[in-house]
Amino acid sequence: MTVRVLLADDQTLIRAGFRALIDSAPDLSVVGEAATGREAVVQARATRADVVLMDIRMPDLDGLAATRQITADEDLAGVRVLILTTFEVDEYVFEALRAGASGFLGKGVEPVELLDAIRTVAAGEALLSPKATRGLIARFLAQPDPEPRATPERLRVLTEREREVVALVAAGLSNEQIAQRLVLSPLTAKTHVNRAMAKLDARDRAQLVVIAYQSGLVRADPPTR
Repeated sequence: MTVRVLLADDQTLIRAGFRALIDSAPDLSVVGEAATGREAVVQARATRADVVLMDIRMPDLDGLAATRQITADEDLAGVRVLILTTFEVDEYVFEALRAGASGFLGKGVEPVELLDAIRTVAAGEALLSPKATRGLIARFLAQPDPEPRATPERLRVLTEREREVVALVAAGLSNEQIAQRLVLSPLTAKTHVNRAMAKLDARDRAQLVVIAYQSGLVRADPPTR
């Protein structure tokens, strides 16, 4: 199945470069482009892309605001947003997670990593970025947040095994690594992850990780400077 990608960046040359790279992959296809955040929202609704590759700094409506509109739209529930940022550990990363982004990458990422990231986000399989570490999540949780945070009571819907699996997801383990750690088949591990996401109403693993930290299921390391 071909993954449909929408490009949102205000620089024409950057969009052209991304289009050439993405269209070179047999399983990926660019279905639309947007030069502003507002155009990105319109195009997401028009193209029904699987993944929106979203720049942050754009005119009219920035990428974070556009992400919020996309992820809040029930008609776009299947659309994932992959944020591109110049600095992977700045305030934009934290805001991207709050906005509902499924992942983020630095613009200095290698081409093959970008293609793999798009596939990963489309599959909902992982919190993205090679630098998406526990320390980064700790920084995210340390930011002021006026919105309600996940509480321990929210985890009551999970079985003990599902809690264990969610904790391992929050530690950055893939389904295969979780399977090895718990002596399960990869398919069983994936099933536990999917059930936990459904019970916690998490769009993807990125949100599952945030819930795990906010609820106290796992503890965040103090952010380093």
